[in-house]
Amino acid sequence: MTKKTDKPVYAFIRRGNAMLPEMEYDLQALDGIAQGQKVRLEIKQWRNLDRLRAYWATLQDCVDATGCAPSKDALDAYVRPAVGFVSAIRLASGHMVGVPRAINTSECDEPEMIAFFKAAEELLAREFGYVAPDRRAAA
Repeated sequence: MTKKTDKPVYAFIRRGNAMLPEMEYDLQALDGIAQGQKVRLEIKQWRNLDRLRAYWATLQDCVDATGCAPSKDALDAYVRPAVGFVSAIRLASGHMVGVPRAINTSECDEPEMIAFFKAAEELLAREFGYVAPDRRAAA
């Protein structure tokens, strides 16, 4: 089986009703396309990787501050089902079980991640009394 070649990903920023290349690399993607020529594109909202890193850092900080779990991974295994971030599967017995959904960038879009992270922060405050230092000033 041959490996599917990955298509390059280009980033554009919306300004009014126009899409502008984010960087020189993205601008070069337009080389060879004539003015007025139609192009096909797939619109995807960009995932904020800083938010994903902040989630994992928040879990580690909660573990360090409260000792509530042996690791951030263990705490994550508790958090996802506790906030309802699960996919339902049906067992042979007919029982439905929720398994944690992925939060990686290919399976969780940005609005979902924002809602999930907010719910996780609320859970950490309610269940473990942990509020991230940068959130305390906003509270």
